[in-house]
Amino acid sequence: MDLQRVGDDVFLRLDQGEEIHTAIQSLAEHGITTAAITSGIGRVRDIEFGFLDSTGIYQTVIHAGPMELISTQGNLAPSSDGPFTHIHSVFSDDNHVVHGGHLVTATIEVVAEIHLRVLNSQSDDPMERVKTENDFIRLSFCDLR
Repeated sequence: MDLQRVGDDVFLRLDQGEEIHTAIQSLAEHGITTAAITSGIGRVRDIEFGFLDSTGIYQTVIHAGPMELISTQGNLAPSSDGPFTHIHSVFSDDNHVVHGGHLVTATIEVVAEIHLRVLNSQSDDPMERVKTENDFIRLSFCDLR
């Protein structure tokens, strides 16, 4: 991973073999604990994505082969278990069939370029991930006034 920060904008280049969630979560090591993921493109493989069904269970699909990452967005927020990423992505297979949903995992096949907008200040995070009574992890906003 290589990163460049310009003000509150962070540009990441993820290289072959890196996993998207792991790479973005590692930004905490650089003091970036809360961010909006605004875009992402590249080529990925070993992709698992899906959706949360009406019973609260993720239904997922796995694609082992490579696909184009044509769009991604989400956020990075602190949680009691460490940095937490919530990402949704759209992919295109080699036949130009589009797939997408909640990203569980994806490994970079060639390269990926991701933009994030940093939201945390030196000492405050405007949001965090918290577990609900049924172990669902939801976004909670902090009062920074």
